[in-house]
Amino acid sequence: MDKVKNGDISHRNFKPTYWALSNKNTIYILTFFLLIGGIFTYRSMQRELFPEIVIPYIMIQTPYPGNSPPDIENLITRPIEKQLKGLNGVKVLSSASYQDMSLIMVEFEADVDVRQALQDVKDEVDKAKSDLPDDMDFDPIVEDIDFSEFPILNINLSGDYSLYELKQFAENLQEDIESLREIREADIRGVDERQINILVNPLLLEAYDLSFMDLELAIMTENVNIGAGEILVDGTRRSLRTEANYRSMEELESTIVKFENDKIVYLRDVARVIDGFEDQSTIARLNNQPVVSLSVIKKSGENLLDATDQIFRIIENKQASGQLPPDLSITVTDDMSVYIRDQISNLENSILLGMILVILVLYLFMGIRNAFFSGIAIPMSMFISFLVLGELGYTINTMILFSLLLALGMLVDNAIVVVENSYRLYEEGYGKLDAIKKGVSEIAVPIITSTATTLAAFFPLLLWPGIVGEFMKFLPITLIIVLTSSLFVALVLNPVFMARFVKVEDPTAKVNIKRLFLITGILAAIGIVFYIADNILMGNLLVLPLLMSLLNVYVLKPGARNFQQRFLPWIDRQYEKTLRLAMGRLTSKMLVAAMFVLFVVSIMIFGASNPNVIFFPENEPKTVYITMELPLGTDIDRTDVVSREAEKIVFEVLEAYEHIVKSVGVNVGNGKGDFFEPSRAPNKALFTITFVEFIDRDGISTSKIMLELTEALKNFTGAEFFVEKEDEGPPVGRPINIEVSGDDFATLVSLAEDIKHTIDDRRIPGIENLQLDINMSKPEMLLTIDREMVRRLGLSTELVASTMRTALYGNRVDKFKDGEDEFDIVVRLDDEFRNNVSALMNMKIKVEKEGFSYHIPVSSVADYSYGTTYEDIKRKDNTRVITVYSNVIEGYNANKINNDIRELLGRYEMPPGYYWEMTGEQENQQETSDFLLRALFIAIALISMILITQFNSAIKPMIILATVVLSTIGVFLGLAAFNMDFVILMTGVGIVSLAGIVVNNGIVLIDYIDIKRNERREVLGLHSRARLTREDEVEAVISAGRTRLRPVLLTAITTILGLIPLAIGLNFDFFSLFTQLDPKIYFGGDNAAFWGPMSSAVIFGLTTSTFLTLIMAPVMYNMAVRVRNYYVKEKVADED
Repeated sequence: MDKVKNGDISHRNFKPTYWALSNKNTIYILTFFLLIGGIFTYRSMQRELFPEIVIPYIMIQTPYPGNSPPDIENLITRPIEKQLKGLNGVKVLSSASYQDMSLIMVEFEADVDVRQALQDVKDEVDKAKSDLPDDMDFDPIVEDIDFSEFPILNINLSGDYSLYELKQFAENLQEDIESLREIREADIRGVDERQINILVNPLLLEAYDLSFMDLELAIMTENVNIGAGEILVDGTRRSLRTEANYRSMEELESTIVKFENDKIVYLRDVARVIDGFEDQSTIARLNNQPVVSLSVIKKSGENLLDATDQIFRIIENKQASGQLPPDLSITVTDDMSVYIRDQISNLENSILLGMILVILVLYLFMGIRNAFFSGIAIPMSMFISFLVLGELGYTINTMILFSLLLALGMLVDNAIVVVENSYRLYEEGYGKLDAIKKGVSEIAVPIITSTATTLAAFFPLLLWPGIVGEFMKFLPITLIIVLTSSLFVALVLNPVFMARFVKVEDPTAKVNIKRLFLITGILAAIGIVFYIADNILMGNLLVLPLLMSLLNVYVLKPGARNFQQRFLPWIDRQYEKTLRLAMGRLTSKMLVAAMFVLFVVSIMIFGASNPNVIFFPENEPKTVYITMELPLGTDIDRTDVVSREAEKIVFEVLEAYEHIVKSVGVNVGNGKGDFFEPSRAPNKALFTITFVEFIDRDGISTSKIMLELTEALKNFTGAEFFVEKEDEGPPVGRPINIEVSGDDFATLVSLAEDIKHTIDDRRIPGIENLQLDINMSKPEMLLTIDREMVRRLGLSTELVASTMRTALYGNRVDKFKDGEDEFDIVVRLDDEFRNNVSALMNMKIKVEKEGFSYHIPVSSVADYSYGTTYEDIKRKDNTRVITVYSNVIEGYNANKINNDIRELLGRYEMPPGYYWEMTGEQENQQETSDFLLRALFIAIALISMILITQFNSAIKPMIILATVVLSTIGVFLGLAAFNMDFVILMTGVGIVSLAGIVVNNGIVLIDYIDIKRNERREVLGLHSRARLTREDEVEAVISAGRTRLRPVLLTAITTILGLIPLAIGLNFDFFSLFTQLDPKIYFGGDNAAFWGPMSSAVIFGLTTSTFLTLIMAPVMYNMAVRVRNYYVKEKVADED
């Protein structure tokens, strides 16, 4: 078998393979370093759920106290917007003008550098300052928004302690947690900041002839710490410092605020001094128990898993040292590390399972040695990829892991072709090295071309614009790196290992059973010792070789032998018969016509099945958020009372599912919030329902629970509820989002309300709660000052306004030091007067004139009235805008609802200068659909250029591209047959990916048909351009088809098997199998929901394309030759 067919080496010499075979030791060492380096890099790379994407958002906050939203818009927002108008790269300019505050958000195109964008915005804002009011106390604050800085867990403290004590425990933890390099902040919730409140009685203030300013001045002048310089004492220079800070409440209460006629007035005589908190703005409960929570936010680019591990160690150490008492209950919720570890582990296990399935198939088709040589491409390609990805600074996340899973089957494609071709030549009698050199040289150019065409399909995805593009770009980047690595492995590393270890296997050779079982038996015996020592993992690892040997000897090897000796020859024979039949003159024409008819019919069937078209994959929620909103102006105490009533309903719904509910948290005074909707609001409450992991839910649908909650709260009176699940992937906006824009605000409000009523009247099913993003009923009490009376009585408008502000909001006059901490000292009216309109209007303002003082009641110079005002005024791209929005109830199709709305509003007449536009998720969906269509055309164009370059022909690329287009038959029929959603994002990417995968086998097959035709000419003694007879053409095509049958089947099956675990949602835990003998097998989960649509599209299309490649490509090739021969009358055929 080792004889050499001298002079029969192909004229194609692939030099990199020749060099590698001449430098085997170098390749062995290189392989070792690549392997070790890849493993080390993989273990050291950070883990996270999704890649951190940098989205250039710049926010400008400008405080201007005492001004209404219209004033803020005119005085602050518009001048800054006008200056920002000239910035390059701005995608959207949005703003909101609130009471006392302007907020502007500048969204740049995704490819703009954030730091440069930040500096550009700062420069423009500086230019705008000259147009802003002169009396502004604060400059605009310009900062960038980092989406990668998000809460990674909540630490909830509860027990038989006061809120103040719980807050002290939280601060103890806060200090250590915020000292971690990975953490930006740990925000304490459920209790407000400590504050020293000076609660003034206005009647006593008048009786003692005092004012707010007198009290403030007394406190500020007594609470001092002033350095006086240095003094020389006995040759020693000492610094002199006056330290007179308040050390206790008693000292503060005893502050002398007036001394007159030997009569002392202390602060306690006119006010109550309370060591308390700021006005209550948040109330937190967990599972119906009051808690103080720490919301921990990590820094951008830091390792989330390391951060959570350190946080848990801090908690454990503080408990062990007694800093946190044993009866203090500490509950961690919303721990992102658990979810990330679970999702990463699931994908890693899917890769392992896919790898095992692929290698088993290779074993069946090729035998153990060739399966090993082909299978080695998987880990080596991945480890090389990890080295590159690590150097690029990427993390291990679900995007990168799925890209590797998608590539799993493709990684062995090149290796299969190389190994199979070289092994076939070796069996035919070539020497080992000559067989490898000829085998690689024959197919090196085709597989390089096929890899290039695959990369060409993914390359356009790098051009994906916007937030979604920034999120999805990691898919093509990873695939380009790993497929390039697989090409290097197949053409450089594999030939060297084949030259050392390949041999023709003797099917009749017997395994040395005694020697095999002796070695594995010894290992198993050692494993039993580990079992006894309760080390299950080591015991299983040592017993595994014995089990694998038994499986191989008695099941796999006999099965593979029967498969190779009986089944594969039978497939060869059936394939040849089918191909001969298909290549008949009439049959071939009918087949081609039938395929194109089937293509049209498949699209019609898919359309007739009325598929559910959605933008983003729908997953079973792991967290459900319920935002409760009461009328604007509702006090937090009232919100708390109402939230407790709603909480009862929530617990009633969850009672039947309590075994899968991990926690129910309530934050009163908080909503979900976004850029232009502050999360903290006294009229809102946020319910957070967290479920156990998918594997522990016993098949119960959390989407169904979410729907039950929506229905249960629908008829709750006095409050509105918005039920939604956690956000997955990039931010894409609300599912229903209609922006109404124009200049006149009253007209705009009227139009927005009318559009809302028009949609509500249509009663479109699935709309949760349509509403406007503006609240026009914010209660206000307007104080009207009589300027003439003010001046006549010796007052000023500013004095009246500032006195009222101090009375209500209070004035932060100084700091109270307690150890290393400082707390505000705030002077304001006592509660009984502050919330009493009559008391406020009768409050006296002290006036000093010509050595005399007297007190004027506010009612003498001002009157009041009740009214309502706008909460804010929003603008987009320099035009006022009001948004009509809603969530979609779980189970309803957002696309269908939006199409109904679009059709309804298409008949709605807008006044000149006013417009409506569907934005939010719909806008992103349209952008994504348009891009994916462009990407598909770009991919086909690139693939065409590569094919035309290789074949120097137009016909052959057309045949290959026809199989690519027709492969979508499988996608459309598969989606229709299984009644699956068409997910625009994932199914669309799957179809684009399919173009690159399908083309590979077609290239290798068509190229091999050319080789067989040339060999036929050589046998017949014809020159290279001579025309063959029809019979010779058919034989050449059939011979090439039979030769490439197994590699084509293998590459298709391996790619499909690599994706099947995600497509069907199969989860298998190898670690728990080895450590607990429990593989934790289950179906479903977030990875399956997210990646399943893309996997299914590839599987459906690839199944169809395999038939197209093996049958239709040879048929179309033969038809093209016949057509050419019919029209070309010369004996010498033109080059194809």
